Amino acid sequence: MRCTVAAAGLAAVLAFGVAGCGDGASDAPATGSSPGAATGTVKVFAAASLTESFTTLGKQFESAHPGTTVTFNFAGSSALATQINQGAPADVFASAAPTNMAAVTSAVSPTTFVKNQLVIATAKGNPKKIIGLAGLAEPGLKVALCAPQVPCGAAAGTAVEAAGVKLTPVTLEQDVKAALAKVKLGEVDAALVYRTDATASSADVDAVEFLESAKAINEYPIAVLTGAANPTGAQQFVDYVLSPAGIKVLTAAGFQAP
Repeated sequence: MRCTVAAAGLAAVLAFGVAGCGDGASDAPATGSSPGAATGTVKVFAAASLTESFTTLGKQFESAHPGTTVTFNFAGSSALATQINQGAPADVFASAAPTNMAAVTSAVSPTTFVKNQLVIATAKGNPKKIIGLAGLAEPGLKVALCAPQVPCGAAAGTAVEAAGVKLTPVTLEQDVKAALAKVKLGEVDAALVYRTDATASSADVDAVEFLESAKAINEYPIAVLTGAANPTGAQQFVDYVLSPAGIKVLTAAGFQAP
């Protein structure tokens, strides 16, 4: 459509935003609107070892995306995978191992976002003077491990086998936080936990590094789930975790970049 606007009336036309030319000018989004912007609640199921980091990322995401709320379910990755497969409502799954992610058939194109490594957590000051995995086999020493089906337990098994050490744990816990709690409460002398968890609890425990942990590094995948109630929010949360801002929070907590 052709149109002519008199010079004298141009200022008035612009002032009132009159669109005198072209069809469809009114289809432009209103100021401040953002098609596809995240809104509503994003439900994230995440490995227990991600508790501190993801709590921080959740707050940052909410600030960057007004109108969103991020809720978390933190637990052992194997337990979370079971819950999701049984129909628990979740938008995003972040696992501490690819095996548990693979068990969730609704996960869409998982992406590895960080890695984690084991340390030996002891009471502050390392009163038992534990040095390396061999030290955990000393008679009378009480050790906590994660259960074998939990990523931290599987990693511990790999490290122990690499060291050629035989351990007899007094307890097998369902997630890394529970294993670490045994040390904090004085119920065990040591536990094999992730470096990130020991770092988060550095006021209460010491972390003893050991060489074999390099043979049992866990990769953490994250994915949006099919059937997510909030797929837009889910994808944007995953994108945020993978962003430089997200990786900065994670590496500051002791995670390794993928």
